[in-house]
Amino acid sequence: MIELSPAENRTFFFWHVFVEGLRPGVCYTWRVDGPADTQRDGGSFNPRKELVDPWARAVTDALWDRRRAADPLDAGHASFRAVVAGPPQVRGPIAPRGLDGAIVYELHVGGFTRHPASGVKHPGTFAGLIEKIPYLRELGVTHVELLPVMAFDEQDVPASVAARGLRNFWGYSTHSFYSPHPRYCVDPAHAGREFRSLTDALHDAGIGVLLDVAFNHTAEGGAGGPMINFKGIANDVVYHLDPADRRRYRDFTGCGNTVNCNHPLVTAFIVQCLEYWVEALGVDGFRFDLASVFARGPGGEPMTDPPLPWAIESSHVLSRVPLIAEAWDAAGLYQVGTFPGMAWAEWNGRYRDVLRRFVRGDSGLAGELAARIAGSADLYADDGRLPGNSVNFVTCHDGFTLYDLVSHDRKHNEANGEDNRDGTDDNASWNCGAEGETSDPAVLALRQRQAKNFMAILMLSRGVPMMLAGDEVLRTQGGNNNAWCQDNARAWFDWTLADTNRDMLRFTRTLIALRRRHACLTVNRFFDGKPVPGRGIADIAWHGVRLDAPPWDSGEDRFLRFTIAGRAPDEADLHVICNMSDRTVEAALPSISGRRWHLALDTSQVPPADIVPPDQQRPLSATGYSASPRSVIALEARA
Repeated sequence: MIELSPAENRTFFFWHVFVEGLRPGVCYTWRVDGPADTQRDGGSFNPRKELVDPWARAVTDALWDRRRAADPLDAGHASFRAVVAGPPQVRGPIAPRGLDGAIVYELHVGGFTRHPASGVKHPGTFAGLIEKIPYLRELGVTHVELLPVMAFDEQDVPASVAARGLRNFWGYSTHSFYSPHPRYCVDPAHAGREFRSLTDALHDAGIGVLLDVAFNHTAEGGAGGPMINFKGIANDVVYHLDPADRRRYRDFTGCGNTVNCNHPLVTAFIVQCLEYWVEALGVDGFRFDLASVFARGPGGEPMTDPPLPWAIESSHVLSRVPLIAEAWDAAGLYQVGTFPGMAWAEWNGRYRDVLRRFVRGDSGLAGELAARIAGSADLYADDGRLPGNSVNFVTCHDGFTLYDLVSHDRKHNEANGEDNRDGTDDNASWNCGAEGETSDPAVLALRQRQAKNFMAILMLSRGVPMMLAGDEVLRTQGGNNNAWCQDNARAWFDWTLADTNRDMLRFTRTLIALRRRHACLTVNRFFDGKPVPGRGIADIAWHGVRLDAPPWDSGEDRFLRFTIAGRAPDEADLHVICNMSDRTVEAALPSISGRRWHLALDTSQVPPADIVPPDQQRPLSATGYSASPRSVIALEARA
């Protein structure tokens, strides 16, 4: 044991010591003592407890016992341990990979390769994901967004969940923000090197790396939670505490505590941590979980100009990378379209909600759907932001998978051990005529068509599309819309589906290729409705059943279509038809001088006619197109 002296080992707020001769692989912990009057000052010191270093570059959970760590009288060796780690092998600075033209693929590092069918050497690890990079390249995505990879507590689950042998799977229970999660490493002592090997391999394949990070709360939970690090070092600084009783934690996250993000020391910690992941570990950007917590002041009140978001986007390092906010928190602060700062993109929850309802068949949505397809100018244009600030999505880790969205009217979370109380009840889903598994061929065909409808509209919208890993092969979780504790086949990527549902995989690959060849879909600017030079048509025109008659105030608002002018000289113009009504609609096509329409996709057609690459397309002989019920059609006009 090494005792620290205030005279030699403390500078202002910081304690420090240099220990000679420690080699990589050596484990260490801290013990901290101080005033014990928690009701008066919010301190939470306990010299019995071993604490993991919050700045540790690698950690191990080999001895971790959450129950014992939560017992204030237990002085045993049950803590996480910091591991002395050598520096990651850095190849040098990388060119920032922004979100212009991006197609984001949200995946779970562990769940992506743990299924026996993955065939990788080290399932569930960074190394295992490296082996699947060829699949990602062939799919055509430009970025992966990794669910939390910072070290988290897998034992952080309620007792009823633990009784079923389940553990924290998603990883939103971080404790060591500088360290990659040890279970994703082949050798945790080389965590940084293994993660950097992943980012380098993805960059070599032309794929950017975004991290989903949870700085809004920690694994230490509330008053009854374990002491891991922050509680025993700077409890009154790091967390929002109840001013009437500073033993109580204010909870705006639903996880027992809330990080006091706008305290100057906490702000500095978060910014420096993010910079480390960019500079040392090669990360290209971040998605921030429950980011509206960043807007809360010392008393939990929303702030107009909170320091942390501005500090992040003002950092010399972080100003060059994408910053994506989940612009809400668990206490009701919803900031989609109004998240503080200028550089921030947002998960566009309003896009998700209106698209789900429209494809389900709800009426009265055509106007808002058009706004979302066009990049959500009503949310972002007023403060100078652009379509690239809108991350559009239909599904994500939190909720139904795409196939479950079209297979279930209600959630089925019984396997989680919480009597189906967890997870949202508001899914805007439709089971297409039968709940869950069925052998009815008509229901199965409709489900596949609806899945294609969702994917098609997503890829034909301005903004940044994000898709959930496995949606391209119709992965199911059996109707579980909250698989946070399901580290098993229910939530893993089943690689046999790449063959079973190869038609959907082919559709998605070809659809992504269609998006990537159309600058008119990926350009980061809003439509203005003005004629495009050299095209003879406006940059966008909206239609209903009749041309140039959008269905804003009609009773036929489950039928929406639009024409987009190409931007590049050799780029085709696009005409998109979305028919979510129950009847076939005969739709006259706009006439463009010197060009003929070619069918690119029709979700009502039997594969492979459902989507056709340009070299296989044939010009249409008719001046109209028959749009089948519940279908999306895209036509390309070229000479």
